[in-house]
Amino acid sequence: MTRSAAFALLLLGLAAPASGQGGTAARVPGPSARSPFPMGERLQYEVIWGFVRLGTAQMTVEGIDTIRGKPAVHVRFRIQGNHYLYRMDNSMDSWISLADTSSLRFRQDNNENGKVRHAYYEILPDSGYYRQEGIDSLKPTSPRPLDDAAFFYFVRTTPLEAGKRYEFDRYFRPDRNPVILDSLVKDTLDLKLGRFPSIKLTPIIKGRGILAEASEARMWLSDDDRRILVQLKSKFPYIGYLTLRLFKIDTIPAARNSAR
Repeated sequence: MTRSAAFALLLLGLAAPASGQGGTAARVPGPSARSPFPMGERLQYEVIWGFVRLGTAQMTVEGIDTIRGKPAVHVRFRIQGNHYLYRMDNSMDSWISLADTSSLRFRQDNNENGKVRHAYYEILPDSGYYRQEGIDSLKPTSPRPLDDAAFFYFVRTTPLEAGKRYEFDRYFRPDRNPVILDSLVKDTLDLKLGRFPSIKLTPIIKGRGILAEASEARMWLSDDDRRILVQLKSKFPYIGYLTLRLFKIDTIPAARNSAR
């Protein structure tokens, strides 16, 4: 199986059924669905703070690695701010199993104005546990767990209808379930790349992070078969709202790495 074919199968599997209001369930894409995520896809964003261009952000499909003997897609979400008023370099890396679409590893590296925070997780779907680096204990995880970075790609594969509320019980820390998608409305954004008919939605994950409940995040996905993240607004501690606006779509070499 080629890498492209394997990744297409991964993306089809990510879209598990979700409950909607009125008993409506989101449909799982059929086997003829086309993957909108080519290997090496890189989405680039301007990071706006009020009227100030604070920096840039990227969402990339890095390639296929091997985690504990299993092939896994490596995706990365990185935000960098280089303004003299505020500096940040935050990244999330996720490795998603090709076999069962579960997150196998999740890493967060944050540096905001010199305040550094790391969180590394090994996620073990087969045994039903996850482990955080530096903590000598196992904790239960959810069936087919997903982490924060993987969720951005999962939502792109999930059919969504305006006015519906969707709930998912797949976040890898069960106490933070359900993950909620709410307030879905049609919108149109005019960006440097052009005009994007979009679906605007409110994602909610309990706890901390860019999609956490306290961040009051809003996402705009392109209203087409690609479901590209066109814009994201989220509230950060000490600084307030940041807006990520898509300004470039390109590709990077998707090399196989040596993760274990």
